[in-house]
Amino acid sequence: MRKVIVTVAMTGGFHGKEVNPNLPEQPNEIAESAYACYNEGAAIAHIHARDKSGKSTGEVEVFRDIKSRVRAKCNIIIAFSTGGGPGLTVEERLQSAMADPEICSLNMGSLVRYDGTVWQNTPSQLEKWATILKERGIKPELEVYSHTMFQEIESLLSKGLVEKPYFINLVLGMMGRQGVLSATHKNLLSLIDFLPKECIFNVTVVGKMQLELTTLGLLMGGNLRVGLEDNIYYSKGVLATNEQLVARSVRIIRELGFDVATPEEARQMLGLRMVAKDV
Repeated sequence: MRKVIVTVAMTGGFHGKEVNPNLPEQPNEIAESAYACYNEGAAIAHIHARDKSGKSTGEVEVFRDIKSRVRAKCNIIIAFSTGGGPGLTVEERLQSAMADPEICSLNMGSLVRYDGTVWQNTPSQLEKWATILKERGIKPELEVYSHTMFQEIESLLSKGLVEKPYFINLVLGMMGRQGVLSATHKNLLSLIDFLPKECIFNVTVVGKMQLELTTLGLLMGGNLRVGLEDNIYYSKGVLATNEQLVARSVRIIRELGFDVATPEEARQMLGLRMVAKDV
């Protein structure tokens, strides 16, 4: 029976409690949400940090606080974002890795917001970041928003900067940015065709198509990500909680005849190599 990894992206770096009061912002809230999602079947917690006012932060001590609080509650895999949020510099975005999570996201190309703001991820930066993650024993989750980003993946693989099995996250529907694909069946299936051998892939969908396309990705051999970072609603007009979104995905996985990977099973599947004391 195939094991499926469920990731929960609880917070994100942009919207906050003003759009959904259930969105966790502070370290204690994030830890509580991670624990609730762990109990519902999530194996990975994808985490952004916020400062005391609720704004995105790259402060390493905040990430360390979150890591400590989550680990005190459960053994869910801790994945920190290097995507950050508005106003963070390239250097600030990488500080999450200094807190030594098991996984760090790594965006595979630069994007431009419609207001002209550049979300910079140049080839030289990606090579530097991948080198740092490898040296620290952190698994990179390679974030792909369009077909061209597979070129950057090929470059990192050719230089031996990413270890097998490669963990690739296909992201659709992040509108308002130049360089991203819309959330359609055709786009998802096309991206899957470009995946390299010996990879494990995840499907992330922003907005109303989350449920439909994560299910399609599941049927195509993938894993899935849900959570309030990507979608604040459970159904039209009904605000969600992170644990509700995880619980629904777990039900779908099981109804389709698959099994849900535990955190320990997911660690083995992904080849995570953080030392036992950190896990």
